[in-house]
Amino acid sequence: MHAHGYQGRKFGRERDQRRALLKGLATSLIEKGKIETTLLKAKELVPYIEPLITKAKTGSLHDRRSIIAKLSTIAAAHKLVDEIAPKLTGRNSGHVRIKRTRVRVGDNTQLASVSFVDDITSTSAQPAIAATQKEAHDA
Repeated sequence: MHAHGYQGRKFGRERDQRRALLKGLATSLIEKGKIETTLLKAKELVPYIEPLITKAKTGSLHDRRSIIAKLSTIAAAHKLVDEIAPKLTGRNSGHVRIKRTRVRVGDNTQLASVSFVDDITSTSAQPAIAATQKEAHDA
């Protein structure tokens, strides 16, 4: 067997294991907003998740179902379409950022942090924090 024409990294895994790995990484990124993984896995994750974000912006039923098929949980797909995608409408591409963080102690592998470029935190907590800071400043 030869790997002519294979685009992408194999990670020492078979095809279904690679797909499950990317599906899990994408789901974790959507649920948590920021994850830390190896640099090569992060670089492989970006082309996987960018089209999902683009589809989530339209939010049609077909796009929602195709996003559900590419993620591990239905809740993550709904969060992407309903909460995250509306906050990323100002961009055409480049929704995800990779930042090198540290070197892992055990095997000296470069780790990277993957996060969304725009701030996607919930806006309901922001006014409460601002109000408490204003009260502290006024006192």
